[in-house]
Amino acid sequence: MPIWKTSLLTLIFVATPVASALAQQAPKESASLQFDPLRDRGAGIPTSLFGTYIESGQWMIYPFVEYEKNDEEEYTPLELGFPRPGFAGEEEFLGRATQEEVVLFLGYGLSESFAFEFEAELYASATLDKSALDTSPVPSRLRESGFAGAEAQLRWMMREETAERRALYSFFEVELPFQDKKVLIGAQDVEVAAGIGFIRRHSWGTLNGRASLAYDGAENKLELGEYALEYLKRVSDKWRIVATLEGEDDEVALIGEGQLTLRSGMILKLNSGFGLTKKAVDVAPEIGVLFTF
Repeated sequence: MPIWKTSLLTLIFVATPVASALAQQAPKESASLQFDPLRDRGAGIPTSLFGTYIESGQWMIYPFVEYEKNDEEEYTPLELGFPRPGFAGEEEFLGRATQEEVVLFLGYGLSESFAFEFEAELYASATLDKSALDTSPVPSRLRESGFAGAEAQLRWMMREETAERRALYSFFEVELPFQDKKVLIGAQDVEVAAGIGFIRRHSWGTLNGRASLAYDGAENKLELGEYALEYLKRVSDKWRIVATLEGEDDEVALIGEGQLTLRSGMILKLNSGFGLTKKAVDVAPEIGVLFTF
């Protein structure tokens, strides 16, 4: 069975106990009048992982696998290295793309205000089936694999949350161009992003909103980067659920995640993204185990 089908079935399997725990938790939540900003998320600085926060002096190691499928992947023959004879412009086509990734995330809490992250795509395998309308020299199927790239982030908790005000944080990200010879995996030039976000706890859950500006070295331009609104809810001692609306440019996706605490310092993370716009990836399931110490 394909990995994305396996992951989706797993998400469906865990949905029942999560929903049951949420229903049991609701009366207790409404009865409590005490404000506790850490009820859902716990202490620490927000990381780039969904619903995950890191404390001062804490290490995080998160190995995971991800699958992506898009039946309407936009491309031009020129950007793939196959200019179409007789055409000066960059005519766009829609192909079918898939990608599988093995990724390692590392994080460390430098202090109560700063945290550092490093993420490496240790192995990626990508394919692109060309459009039937494309008469350029692009092969009917392109395939690339290997080490895809790495990125690093610095996260800064600018202000802690209180009963009167929301928390504020910012981040700075650099993606390194390890694959300047490939077109399907990795970054072909340096990419930099800087953003700001807020966190606010409510009786019904915790919201985390963020937006960023991004610089693409390949196109030499500054533009609106990734933006997202995340909902996090602790539904029991072992389960937390996350729902995120995430986008970049005109690619918008809805991501759902379940987090199961297996034991102290070990959390199983199951999520899947679903594209809401034409250019977004159709489906992107992910599974991994987060270790903290």
